[in-house]
Amino acid sequence: MNVLKPHELSALLTLLRSGSTYREIERRLGIHRETAAKYAEEHGLSKSKPAMPEGVATGSEVKTDQSVPPRPPDGGASKLKKVPKRAASECAPHAEWIEKQVTLGRNAQAIYQDLVEQFAFTHKYNSVKRFVRTLKVREPECFDVLDFLPGEEAQVDYGQGASTLYKQNKYKKPYLFVMTLKYSGKSFRKTVWKTSQEIWAKLHEEAFRSFGGCTRYVVLDNLKEGVIKPDIYEPVLNPVYEAMLTHYGVVGQPCRVRDPDRKGTVESAIQHTQGTAL
Repeated sequence: MNVLKPHELSALLTLLRSGSTYREIERRLGIHRETAAKYAEEHGLSKSKPAMPEGVATGSEVKTDQSVPPRPPDGGASKLKKVPKRAASECAPHAEWIEKQVTLGRNAQAIYQDLVEQFAFTHKYNSVKRFVRTLKVREPECFDVLDFLPGEEAQVDYGQGASTLYKQNKYKKPYLFVMTLKYSGKSFRKTVWKTSQEIWAKLHEEAFRSFGGCTRYVVLDNLKEGVIKPDIYEPVLNPVYEAMLTHYGVVGQPCRVRDPDRKGTVESAIQHTQGTAL
């Protein structure tokens, strides 16, 4: 059972004495229902035996001569007005015209003004705004599907591992290096305690040896170990990293700034590793 702080316990007992449910207590105080139930049982405020304030008599202790309210006359229930679950919109008679205006890109304010002028619309603007909101559908974002031949492209990136015991009584988050082949999805993964230009280049070499060869292209993020100056057309690569790629005959292709979807394959591999192995 979680140990509550004094102010949390005081608020919990106050709500319990007022008859609040465990669900309401969890919503208002953020205290789990099981924890609230255990504290209620400890203080004699369990829901099975609700506590009554001192000096207040229960119904079983006080007898009154009050009679039961009389039943409504026959047929009274049939005269009650039934409220529908969802009231029809006041814009329904003009739905077809409103839909055409929405497809033209007009906003709710302009549509409301035309309804008043052309159709003598007498209802509020909020009715039109709610109706237009139901018609607006956001188009799904589209992405290009990039197809590559076997061994043509690899995607590489760094991730962050969980806090791990590094030295005696010292914890540190390791770096997660992942290189993923675009065609097959096969990945090379390795964690290191620190990163540098030399370590970044050596990790590429280990990945190439693990795959048994080199790819034509390596897509990377604009991290400082690989890219000195991010640019769409003429990025400047780190000299150590560029020399390693030249030695193996590989072309480095940095992504656009803030465009991680270009290397989504390795991003997925990093998230999978963080959620499982690490």
